[in-house]
Amino acid sequence: MHGASREALTAARERLDALTDSTSVDAGRLADELAAVTALLHREVGLRRVLTDPAQSGEAKATLVQRLLGGQVGGTAVDLVSGMVRSRWSQPRDLVDTLEELADVADLTAAQRGGTLDSVEDELFRFGRIVSSNTGLRAALTDRAATASAKKELLRRLLGGRAAATTERLVTRLVTAPRGRSLEAGLESLTKLAADRRNRMVAVVTSAVPLSDTQRQRLGAALAKLYGRQMHLNLDVDPDVLGGMRVQVGDEVINGSLADRLEDAARRMAS
Repeated sequence: MHGASREALTAARERLDALTDSTSVDAGRLADELAAVTALLHREVGLRRVLTDPAQSGEAKATLVQRLLGGQVGGTAVDLVSGMVRSRWSQPRDLVDTLEELADVADLTAAQRGGTLDSVEDELFRFGRIVSSNTGLRAALTDRAATASAKKELLRRLLGGRAAATTERLVTRLVTAPRGRSLEAGLESLTKLAADRRNRMVAVVTSAVPLSDTQRQRLGAALAKLYGRQMHLNLDVDPDVLGGMRVQVGDEVINGSLADRLEDAARRMAS
């Protein structure tokens, strides 16, 4: 997002954090309601254009939201969306994208309160790896001819009882309402949101052999010092990885045989 939309996104995130800081707010219910509003605005092109029209006053747009959503979703969701439409947006889609993100963050907040956020992070990562290695499963989950109910049932059989409830909810929402995103991009985005929820960066670590607990701890500490933020490690094993280890943080790739910074991390692990 750019310009006005970026500022509106920041403000919306801050409002959501302020709301969910209160334990009286049911974050899981709020996630469901924001997802429902996302689906409505994705479907109703004319409505989202009205709600992002800079020629209309913010108060008029907020009043419209209250009239449309009042009684359909809870007061917390109405207040949050009303505040969002008072902001200026560079394009109508940005409002819907932000609503979708806030729904995901609310679900992750519920997981954090329930003590399952670490599990959700790991399950999202593992599910992404499974999808990327199983073309048949990916085809079934992205088949445009398949109904949403059929995809939900497939995910229920795959994840039900095997993954955290939040993981199942997030993946189901992504698969049944991708809104133009690829499955891989959506899962990566969810993983990053989960890490951000804990103010951590995500490092995808691919090693030739599994790392021991001590090695993981030392590598995490070295990368946290390097980047100045707490680091969550997503671990993968590939015997052919160059130099014995490969670390990717965002768009930056650090190869174990070539990068001085990873060599320093390796020395720390060995010490």
